[in-house]
Amino acid sequence: MLEKNPDTLKIVFKNFPLRTHNMARSAAESAMAANEQGRFWEFHDKIFSYLTSPSNKRLDQQELSRIPIELGLDMPRFLKSLKDPAIGAKINKDIREGVKADVTGTPSLYVNGRKVKNRSPQAIQEMIDQAVRKNKGTK
Repeated sequence: MLEKNPDTLKIVFKNFPLRTHNMARSAAESAMAANEQGRFWEFHDKIFSYLTSPSNKRLDQQELSRIPIELGLDMPRFLKSLKDPAIGAKINKDIREGVKADVTGTPSLYVNGRKVKNRSPQAIQEMIDQAVRKNKGTK
């Protein structure tokens, strides 16, 4: 979608660690600490690879601790970032915003505040096109 709409689409990621997943909060904090080194998406992708792993490998604290090493992050800087209260505050803010937006699971997609129900590329593109038309009409 971003490649098709480079001038009209902005992707905003919000954390919404599920309480039912015992590693979700730690994973979110770790990904945000990796973000301090510009490596959020690589860290994110490593975390989510556990969800799609054919070997059913589970994300646990030991596996989570390996990811920054695998990515070659500056470990003292990563560990310092991990302790930064600003990361926890950011995640808490994201959770509050998610609750307000009626997020019930992850991943959830929204286009201009409207929840995406039909996730086909065509339906998402139509929502983007509608939002662009609406925004052009208000300017």
